[in-house]
Amino acid sequence: MPVITLETASLSTEQKRALVLEFTESAARITGIPKEGFYVFLKENSMDNIGVGGEILSEKKAHEAAM
Repeated sequence: MPVITLETASLSTEQKRALVLEFTESAARITGIPKEGFYVFLKENSMDNIGVGGEILSEKKAHEAAM
């Protein structure tokens, strides 16, 4: 059971659907494993739980919007 995991900020249902489809199709084509064998986990994190460059992402976005 191959597993593909992506951690990201919030996504729309359409984005999730596209990622699951494209990850699965690409992995199946590259590995030769049938698509039905793949599990794709999308883990959404709030911007308060992501740090970039030493800053909380929600605060960084707020600072950028204020400029």
